[in-house]
Amino acid sequence: MTESSDIPAPEQQPAPQASQQPVPTTDATPGKRSSKSPGTTSDPLRGSKTSGVWAALVGIAVLLILLLIFIVQNTQDVEVAFLGWEGRAPLAVSLIAAAVTGMVIAIVTASLRMLQVRRRIKRERR
Repeated sequence: MTESSDIPAPEQQPAPQASQQPVPTTDATPGKRSSKSPGTTSDPLRGSKTSGVWAALVGIAVLLILLLIFIVQNTQDVEVAFLGWEGRAPLAVSLIAAAVTGMVIAIVTASLRMLQVRRRIKRERR
């Protein structure tokens, strides 16, 4: 192997420089608490309850638009049979009814479990 003259000798290498990123400044001195409450910041664009509600409203509106598109595209009638009941219903209505029924079952089951845990906690506190 041949040595390359492009590589500087160790004594010619520049010394590493300190980080040149600005250090953030704070209003509080070390060891003292700030007069501001912990939840407040000076950022005027911070999140708030209103912005959270607005984001939720936009999300719900998008979901409702998607649901409306789903219903409009699935209007053909299908045969539905459940526990001896038979009938015809639009496909979208049948699927939404099945989804809502599943959500109700999940909510009831989770609620019963939460009540069970709360009762156990109350019993253990006595």
